[in-house]
Amino acid sequence: MKTYQIKTRDGRFLHVVEAGDPKGPAVIVHHGTPGAGILYGPHIADALDRHIRLLSYSRPGYGGSTRHEGRNVADAARDVEDILNALNIERCATWGISGGGPHALACAALLPSRVVAACALASVAPYGAQDLDFLAGMGEDNIEEFSAALQGPDAIRADLTQRAQALTHLDLPTLLESMRSLLSFVDQRTLTGDFGAYLLDSFSTVKTYGIEGWLDDDLAFVKPWGFDVSAISIPVQIWQGEQDQFVPFSHGQWLRQHIISAESHLNADDGHLTLLAYRVPLVHEWLRHHF
Repeated sequence: MKTYQIKTRDGRFLHVVEAGDPKGPAVIVHHGTPGAGILYGPHIADALDRHIRLLSYSRPGYGGSTRHEGRNVADAARDVEDILNALNIERCATWGISGGGPHALACAALLPSRVVAACALASVAPYGAQDLDFLAGMGEDNIEEFSAALQGPDAIRADLTQRAQALTHLDLPTLLESMRSLLSFVDQRTLTGDFGAYLLDSFSTVKTYGIEGWLDDDLAFVKPWGFDVSAISIPVQIWQGEQDQFVPFSHGQWLRQHIISAESHLNADDGHLTLLAYRVPLVHEWLRHHF
């Protein structure tokens, strides 16, 4: 595992991690919300098997990356371009899970000459789309969180400060309790063992670095993203589970319908966490074929 502190064009720093095959084609991972650029052991092993150079970074405000107050989703493309330039990578593929999904789509839309293919897993769709009821089908915790984000920075800061307190003494039972309204049965079964430990590590960065990245993500999701997903022309996969109570199935359906180049995997048996725990090898296989 390698780590980098990469300076952006506007003087911020991004914390980047690298694993897998250093000579392979690069795949950039966008973590969920909240979280950090921490790679999951089985994903690293799969990347090694497929000769993929796997990289992730903590979005601004998370895990050692400088905050970028007021950022929108499109800003992720500039950050990824700065990472590629710093590491002398000409082309990459990318995938993002949950809150990372829109940021992977930003790279697909805005860096078509650098990004060969992208996958969005359990991604929210743009807020305010005329043919999407954004909150319908979400677990109560996410309805409350997004409702606070819609009220503005003060309201979402108060909401997330309270949520972060529940993560102060973080263990698996605490995590399960904190997400009780969001966990379908299939996701409850997933949140154990090594995968549960990985999520704990990712969420625990909130204790160390605070809520700024989480806050900025939530605000970015409910304002214009800074690009039109219908303009994406490179190959894209959309993954969504019907048992997802974090991000409703309708979001995946909307993205499939509005991204002309999208290939969809809308699965009746998947939830939210199952995509991250079990489907990434299929994502890596598909991305690898586009180099």
